[in-house]
Amino acid sequence: MSARLSLFVTGTDTEIGKTLVSCALLHGFKRAGLRAAAMKPIAAGAFERDGLWHNEDTDQLDAAAGVALPPEMRTPYLLKAPAAPHIVAAHEGVSLDIARVAQCHDEATKRADIVVVEGVGGFRVPLGSGHDTADLARALGLPVVLVVGVRLGCISHALLTAEAIAARGLSIVGWVANVVDPSMLYPDENIESVRAWLAREHDAPLIGTIPHLAPALPERAAPHIDIEGLLTRLRTPGP
Repeated sequence: MSARLSLFVTGTDTEIGKTLVSCALLHGFKRAGLRAAAMKPIAAGAFERDGLWHNEDTDQLDAAAGVALPPEMRTPYLLKAPAAPHIVAAHEGVSLDIARVAQCHDEATKRADIVVVEGVGGFRVPLGSGHDTADLARALGLPVVLVVGVRLGCISHALLTAEAIAARGLSIVGWVANVVDPSMLYPDENIESVRAWLAREHDAPLIGTIPHLAPALPERAAPHIDIEGLLTRLRTPGP
């Protein structure tokens, strides 16, 4: 069965909850009756266990997905060191090929009803050879879910990332506010500022606000995301 739906999850920075949101989306899609698969095409930071290489984020995605993809399809590029992908790839003698990622995504769409593709780092992380993750998102041509880490500076980071997404000809199908700093002053006012700007300039709705969770489990985050609203937008043809 060909996938009806697919989306690209990006964020305003690294360590702001992309994997948490991606896993929460997978849980929500499964509850909606969809066969949900996950990809993290490029992951940096691996550890060996039982003779196999693992990554914390990809392990979480595997646990949340309803459809298991082969590791080489789920993550075509698993880099060992936890650092900027293009730097690690150069040290490990790896060329990050966007076309290969696109081929893996095409195959993944044949195995599930919906595929959640999680990016690496922020939206414009270099991948080498003059390409970055924005080029990857553009090559895949998917609607984007933007994760905004709610902490000091999040308004500017959100607006700049949204502009970069629009500059690639991509649409933000929704954004999620993830409260990563529980001690931040005026979090609600910051979220409202981002909501107003993104709605006005990019027609991008706020589809969820995840409070600071300890522990940050996707099962606890999922109820804070409007899955039905997101699915409606994904299923509505663009202009």
